[in-house]
Amino acid sequence: MEMIMIEKRVYDSMVAKLETLAGRIEALNAKQQKRLGRWLDNEEVCEMLCIAKRTLQAYREKRLIPYTQVGHKIYYKPQDVEALLKQSKK
Repeated sequence: MEMIMIEKRVYDSMVAKLETLAGRIEALNAKQQKRLGRWLDNEEVCEMLCIAKRTLQAYREKRLIPYTQVGHKIYYKPQDVEALLKQSKK
């Protein structure tokens, strides 16, 4: 086994960066869990999928993503958006 020695300040810096990353990951996870508990609007879905509103409209027209319309507002279940993401990665 190969051993690598580093200075304490370098080690401490690495640990601090890892802790910062862990905090960011936890914050993103909490944000995602919060989204899963409610309906998403067009803006949120476009942001999640990195697509334009017109592309999202085309997805609806092609029945690629289920949605619910209340008046003039359109909503999506977070689970349906996640399923579309997983399907597109295949």
